[in-house]
Amino acid sequence: MIDVIIAGSGPTGLMLACELRLHGVRVLVLEKETEPTTHSRAQGLHARSVEMMDQRGLLERFLPLGQQFAVGGFFAGIDKPWPDRLDTAHSYVLAIPQVITERLLTEHATELGAEIRRGCELVGLSQDEHGVTVELASGGTPADEGVAGGGGRQLRSRYLVGCDGGRSTVRRLLGVGFPGEPSRVETLLGEMEVAVPQETLAAVVAEVRKTHLRFGAMPLGDGVYRVIVPTEGVAEDRTVPPTLEEFKQRLRVFAGTDFGAHSPRWLSRFGDATRLAERYRTGRVLLAGDAAHIHPPTGGQGLNLGIQDAFNLGWKLAAEVGGWAPEGLLDSYHTERHPVAADVLDNTRAQMLLLSPEPGPRSVRRLVSELMDFEEVNRYLIEKITAIGVRYDFGEGHELLGRRMRDVGLKRGRLYELMHGGRGLLLDQTGRLSVAGWADRVDHVVDVSEELDVPAVLLRPDGHVAWVGEDQQDLLSRLPKWFGAAAG
Repeated sequence: MIDVIIAGSGPTGLMLACELRLHGVRVLVLEKETEPTTHSRAQGLHARSVEMMDQRGLLERFLPLGQQFAVGGFFAGIDKPWPDRLDTAHSYVLAIPQVITERLLTEHATELGAEIRRGCELVGLSQDEHGVTVELASGGTPADEGVAGGGGRQLRSRYLVGCDGGRSTVRRLLGVGFPGEPSRVETLLGEMEVAVPQETLAAVVAEVRKTHLRFGAMPLGDGVYRVIVPTEGVAEDRTVPPTLEEFKQRLRVFAGTDFGAHSPRWLSRFGDATRLAERYRTGRVLLAGDAAHIHPPTGGQGLNLGIQDAFNLGWKLAAEVGGWAPEGLLDSYHTERHPVAADVLDNTRAQMLLLSPEPGPRSVRRLVSELMDFEEVNRYLIEKITAIGVRYDFGEGHELLGRRMRDVGLKRGRLYELMHGGRGLLLDQTGRLSVAGWADRVDHVVDVSEELDVPAVLLRPDGHVAWVGEDQQDLLSRLPKWFGAAAG
């Protein structure tokens, strides 16, 4: 039997596959599309996602293919300096197209032994106390585990994770509620060539953006631009892409010219709907990424939020499959990540309001801009957008408890270099502690860091601090909460 089936081969599903394979979990990724997408809706990795790639030894693959930017404007496009005291060794945004992110994660997942099957559409599921049965549409790729049934094929796995996007089939089949707010405004987004000089285009865009902040055109090279322009209303079916003529008509409304737009690479539309799944787990089926939450793309948080879901879920699901998960560990995925998504929905709602051309929101925008001149406010909002400010509720204790640990220099290297295997880690500056009984799940590293002013920290596989101190008995009381019972 397959251990885990993942529906969807976007960044969330691929990151989850990588995390599971680090623990030897047998993973099958099902993707209904026959070929990888050729266009990128998302364009970058925020600091927390960059940290995750570093923690798994992947960052060296990403850095040469992206550009590092430490510039303002990520909160509602309000142009303020990049904060100079962010709590991260990666204080930048890595601009890298989604198609490259997916390609690199696909390569890594495959190297680790994950199986990815394209042209396989999930159309049905059922579960019992022992596993999940997945039904594929007729014509799905045959498999050794598959049996004929329902006109298609059936696969059996111990767990299923829906990473299949905002219109998730897995979520619908589960009957999980997806409450929230429908789209009130809609925006066209696409990549195309134009027939005017870049200087002319830039001057017109700058003028239009004085009053309409959801308008823009970003050069991508080779005469291609990423163009964004508001629509007049909300389409009944946003799965139907706009036409080039619709794009040009809206450009003329706002700019007085369509810039001679031609040769579109791709065209799409998006709204400002915000919805959050009522629960992330139903028995042996879980949801992650856009299948669990949708929101406007303001701040560039969508892809990052999904990757971070996968990073939280992967080791917990692997522990469940491996038989060593303590009670409640898998449920903590919902407990920890659901509030994070709710906060992202809130900040994207706020940002959309601040982008409105109406007088009231514009006055609020001016006030927020003034507040962001205070360095602490600016830093707080950027930490929220980049997710380095996330703190899970682990109860009372040291201020580091529940936070992810930044990369710190050690006497013999860097902290993140020790986390490539996805295991727990005790960083012990005292040399007096022990993880005997958990050595198969937790690495014990005796080293010192000038950047760390606590005796020792216990890190979960996702890098969040589970314990701080120097007392062995206190440590022994904390290890079972996250890593199960000691080995006999």
